[in-house]
This record gives sequence, structure tokens and C-alpha cells, in this order.
Amino acid sequence: MTLPVDASLCAWGLEGAPCSFVAGRENQVFRVTTKAGDFALRIKRPGYRDEAELVSELNWLQAMERAGLRVPRPLPSRAGRLLEKIDAYHVDMVSWLPGKPLGKSRQPLELADRCGTVFAIGETMARLHAACDSWQRPDGFKRCHWDLEGLLGEAPLWDRFWDNPSLSDATRALFVRFRNQARDRLTDLAPSLDYGLIHADLVRENVLLDGGRIALIDFDDGGFGFRAFDVATVLLKNRAEPDYADLRAALIEGYASVRSLDLANLDLFLALRALTYVGWIITRMHEQGGIERNERFVIEAESLCEALC
Repeated sequence: MTLPVDASLCAWGLEGAPCSFVAGRENQVFRVTTKAGDFALRIKRPGYRDEAELVSELNWLQAMERAGLRVPRPLPSRAGRLLEKIDAYHVDMVSWLPGKPLGKSRQPLELADRCGTVFAIGETMARLHAACDSWQRPDGFKRCHWDLEGLLGEAPLWDRFWDNPSLSDATRALFVRFRNQARDRLTDLAPSLDYGLIHADLVRENVLLDGGRIALIDFDDGGFGFRAFDVATVLLKNRAEPDYADLRAALIEGYASVRSLDLANLDLFLALRALTYVGWIITRMHEQGGIERNERFVIEAESLCEALC
């Protein structure tokens, strides 16, 4: 199906504006250049999020920008709507933020001030969580839940990791054993854990550095979840760094400089985060590099689960 790029530009009164493809997965993203600045045109994958979820994300972004966070600012269409339906697609437009990604997956971090930068990311994450708690959500607000069921239920948000077809019998048994133990543990812990709106995907590519400023992008998977899960997501992608222990400490210290958070069970959330990727890749193994990506995800999840089982 042809993407409605021209019709989308028209809906925002930007007919003929220079437009170039940037990336595609859950969104097909195009960079649009205008006299008023650059914007990201995002054409949504049909069926991934419903209209209420998509509008809620945009309302959330507006609120976080008003709270002083550097996040994409939604741009209303010519009709005054944040979200448009064009053909079979939902479409929105958000501001293009300056800066470069923190890094790329599986490549060494290249930062002049490694711990200082990670400290600032922890600080920014804590500011996000605090702003989310202070925000009065509008009626009808709807986002996914990275809760006990969303992580370990019969239908997890990112698929049944224990059913990944590439797993050996031993690895499958390990993941099932960990799932059972983690369900019991999380059931006991949940009432006392910090739970609220989280970004849920703060990988390197979604953290932009612009001088000393940090921006957070790509809230597609954001929703309600354990705040420790957000911390674990940042750390998981940096476990291979030689100074990981220092980076971990810096992230936690940065977070604690803004608000308190019980991270006594952080290793549990690292394992849970790793397992989500084992589920996520199930329907994507046919993509280029999918087999290799799956192998990495399984190996990392194995090591984290074995340490806790």
C-alpha cells in the first residue's frame, strides 16, 4: 500500500515542502523542511495503536513540553487536529529536535564526559517521571501497561518470549522457570514499587544530545509501568561498556538528584527488559539481520535470567 505522504503534507498545509524518508518500523518517519523549521511526519503502522492511544501520546508530549522537558512538540493540522486519518493510516506531525543520538546499538559509546552525560540522562528521566506524576491526564487517556501482565502474563505486550521458536529446550525451560519465579516476586513487590507513566524505550537512539541539553524522542511504546523498568532499559543497552559499573552508578545518582526511587530489584527489571526483546523479535526474524539480532537477545536474556534463578 502506498504511503499517503503528499496527502499528509496537504493536511498540514505543507504542500510541496521538501520531505525525505528517515526511518521506518512502527512509524514511517519523514523529515519535512519548512521556513518555520523542520518537522517529523509520522505515518503509523495500521493496527499497532488505536486512535485513543495515539491521541493520548500527543497530549502527553504537549504536557511534557509545557513542563520544560525537551520532547517532540505536536503540530496541529490545518483542521486543528493533532492526529489525522488519511486512507488506512493515522498520521501526525511533530517538531524535529536538534542534536545527535547518544549512540548506536552494539557500538562503543563515544562521549567526552561519559559519566557526566549518563548522570544527566538519569536526571532527565527523573524529571520526566516527576512531570508525569504532576500532570492531570485528560479524560479518555489511554496507553499500554508494562505491568505484571504486560511483562509476564499470557499475552505480554511484546509477545510470549518463552515461545520464541529459536529457543533450545534448556533455554526455554530457563525462561519458563524465571517467568514463574518473577511473577511470584513481582506480585509481592508491585504494591510498594513506583508505578506511573514511563517512556519504556530509552535506548541510545531515542536520547538526543545537543550540547549540554538532552531530548527524549519516540514515545511510541510509552505507557504505564514500573519506573525501575525505564532505568533498566537505559542500562541494558550499555552492559557491554568497559565502565558499565561507573555508568550504572552515574545514572542512578543522576536520577536520585531529582527524586527517590527504590532500585533494590533493578537486576530483576534488567532481566525482564531483556526478555521483552526475545518476544519482540519473534515476528521480525524475517527482517534483515533478524536472525543475528535474535541470537544476541537470547544470549543476553539467558545470562541475566541464570543469575537470578
